[in-house]
Amino acid sequence: MTDGMIDETAAAEDDPLPLSEVVYARLRQSLMRAELKPHERLKVRDLARQMGTSETPVREALFQLAHEGAIEIRPRYYIRVRRLTLDEYTEIRDIRMSLEPMAAERALPHITEADIDRLAVVHETLVHAEATGDWPTALQANFDFHFGLYSRSGMPTLTEVLEGLWIRIGPILSELYPHAHPTYAERHQHLNVLDALRARDPYSLREAIRMDLFEGGRALRQHLADHAAAQAALQKGRRRG
Repeated sequence: MTDGMIDETAAAEDDPLPLSEVVYARLRQSLMRAELKPHERLKVRDLARQMGTSETPVREALFQLAHEGAIEIRPRYYIRVRRLTLDEYTEIRDIRMSLEPMAAERALPHITEADIDRLAVVHETLVHAEATGDWPTALQANFDFHFGLYSRSGMPTLTEVLEGLWIRIGPILSELYPHAHPTYAERHQHLNVLDALRARDPYSLREAIRMDLFEGGRALRQHLADHAAAQAALQKGRRRG
């Protein structure tokens, strides 16, 4: 997770949110932006030191994220990022395929040509990062592309729901993206998104988002399936042994 101190006094004066909510928002961003990997251990003391705060708000934030299914708290207070199964990832992808096209379409009346130009620059950053193997930058750019669009929807509840899905898929993207980053049969679907935005075409926009999620997740689903098969074979071997 990116280091950064939280000024507790400033947080109390400038932000009406409780400090635990400030910490929660920081951890949530790290999960959504794929800065944390599945099964990565989260130590309360270390996180408190990184954020420059006490342990209590960190602990409260972690319990909240555990309730949302993003992390798990195991015996002896061993806290780690949850690993999605293939079935869990597929379910989340299918939900996203319903909700993210809606968010994109609702953003269409509000998005400007300057906004579209910025998204195009973000996409170019993504393409360059993938070509050079700079996976952290690629993951960040992919997040920025999607939420740069969805944040213009004027639907904060929908955006919050989508963020709740991304905090669960971010870690698995972080782990697997170098081995199973999105592949497309023809041109990158982000280019189709940009074309639809410029044409102000809601149908094409929805379809481009839907196909981006479907095609982009194909290699990832295969990687998860291979991982599940390998784990099953390992467990079978242990039982025989």
